[in-house]
Amino acid sequence: MSHKQRTIKKPVSLTGRGLHSGIDVQISFKPAPENHGFKFIRTDIEGSPVINALAENVVDTSRGTTLEQNGVRIATIEHVLAAFSGLEIDNALIEVKGPEAPIMGGSSKRFVDAILEAGIQEQNKERDYFRITEKIAFSDEENGVDLMVYPDDHLSYNVLIDYNSKILGNQYAILNEVSDFAEEVSACRTFVFFHELETLAKQGLIKGGDLDNAIIIMDRVVDQSEVDRVADLFNKPHIKVNSEGILNNIKLRYPNEPARHKLLDIMGDIALVGQPIIGKVVATRPGHHANTELAKKIRQEIKKLKLKSQIPVYDPTQTPVLDILQIKKMLPHRYPFLLVDKIIHLDETSIVGLKNLTFNETFFQGHFPEEPVMPGVLQIEAMAQVGGVLVLNQVEDPENYSTYFLKIDKVKFKRKVIPGDTVLFKLSMTQPMRRSIITMFGQGFVGDKLVLEGEITASVVRNKVSE
Repeated sequence: MSHKQRTIKKPVSLTGRGLHSGIDVQISFKPAPENHGFKFIRTDIEGSPVINALAENVVDTSRGTTLEQNGVRIATIEHVLAAFSGLEIDNALIEVKGPEAPIMGGSSKRFVDAILEAGIQEQNKERDYFRITEKIAFSDEENGVDLMVYPDDHLSYNVLIDYNSKILGNQYAILNEVSDFAEEVSACRTFVFFHELETLAKQGLIKGGDLDNAIIIMDRVVDQSEVDRVADLFNKPHIKVNSEGILNNIKLRYPNEPARHKLLDIMGDIALVGQPIIGKVVATRPGHHANTELAKKIRQEIKKLKLKSQIPVYDPTQTPVLDILQIKKMLPHRYPFLLVDKIIHLDETSIVGLKNLTFNETFFQGHFPEEPVMPGVLQIEAMAQVGGVLVLNQVEDPENYSTYFLKIDKVKFKRKVIPGDTVLFKLSMTQPMRRSIITMFGQGFVGDKLVLEGEITASVVRNKVSE
């Protein structure tokens, strides 16, 4: 598939209320250069800080998707990104004069209309698609949530929602062609159950909520007096429940409008991958948390693919970054369990270390006497020790800390490692360290051959003796 990147032709602005803040917000869309992606700018803050629309910047998904970068947040961004994604636009600068994007009717329709009014400009560079080659999934078994993206020849979405309600039970929504987004999905509004309204109001949320920007679903019999009381809470006129169980005195735009809105949300959240994907997204009971977790997983796969193309080179004549004596000062391992001899590259996010193997390694005596092979578990341990140096390099006094590995996932062994091999272990952080937890993607190479790969999650813990 080959398409050119796209942006908008000219700036366009809209003004509306923020759903949760209740304040008037101005949002402006501006053209952006090739390979720019989507970036939000908080023009109401001194210096106009930039927030990249990427999954690793997600910090809250309780009632919308909130991004944070360098201490600056922008909330409720999913409907805006869905509009750009649905119109197959790759690059845009999104200026927001306020803490969140305006709700604008509770859907993407007004954003879509504004973008179409501004016009769409094809750019010179080809669009950089990420083609799904293996299933990527996020599941929450406790809540019955399953999101998966499968290999396919184009992007499509299939959504099932189930709220165990007579009014809103099972609903399906399908978008086989993204080009149908504007017509079939963009106008579908967000929804909320009546029994949630008072709790949300007491939490200081939905200050900008209105009957014009949300479908309010009555999932139980409610006295008119309670409806009136909640209306007074929001300073709204009294209104009666209609026969369909919808509080609004308006009709649904589609029989499955709630499911279509969930599909809209997924498209906005998946835009946080940072580049268009080719695959089939299948979602059961999706929500912003699950959506953004799936986006994070896709981004991790993209990073791994890029790493695979970058084979480290070892020049034994060059002075190592850390020799064995320096490594011993950082790692607590000793003979016969110290399995890294040199560190030849080290920066803030990546490391390359090596292990020289000879027939004198103790494990070759029993694994196997007639055909010596380095055990896979020790290959993982050697890679983990190199990763440990990367982790400890993040703290000021590494000699006072230890690294404990919490999870090793998706490990694959590609070929045997035997006496005489020099194994280069390359690890890169796939997510920034948070709460002393770090996740890395590691690979082992012998020459230009990949011998193993896998994901490692570790925790940095201060040693008791140093406390």
